[in-house]
Amino acid sequence: VQLQASGGGLVQPGGSLRLSCEGSGFTFTYYAIGWFRQAPGKEREGVSCISNSGDSIGYVDSVKGRFTIARDNAKKSVYLQMNSLKPEDTGVYYCAAQRFSSCSLHRKWYDSWGQGTLVTVSS
Repeated sequence: VQLQASGGGLVQPGGSLRLSCEGSGFTFTYYAIGWFRQAPGKEREGVSCISNSGDSIGYVDSVKGRFTIARDNAKKSVYLQMNSLKPEDTGVYYCAAQRFSSCSLHRKWYDSWGQGTLVTVSS
């Protein structure tokens, strides 16, 4: 299982970014995908997740109404659209995969992790 996260960058407060997580080396349609972030000096936290079919979606309360997760199984990709970004959204964002029909925001639930992509929200 290999995951490649991309799309991070520097953005001003109120701006938007779209993160992508591309999978390879496994049957993408069998796997739930989660997005996590880790700010300096803090633990990694779950941000959003989507089940293998896309029917089940979850968000941490702090991003509800601002972030949207979606998947394109034909492209073996999951996207995280982040709008109205705040400085507290700053961190390294990771995507993770687990073979399951639901999804979870708990990091221990996931076996496979990609490298992170840095998101910095600052003026």
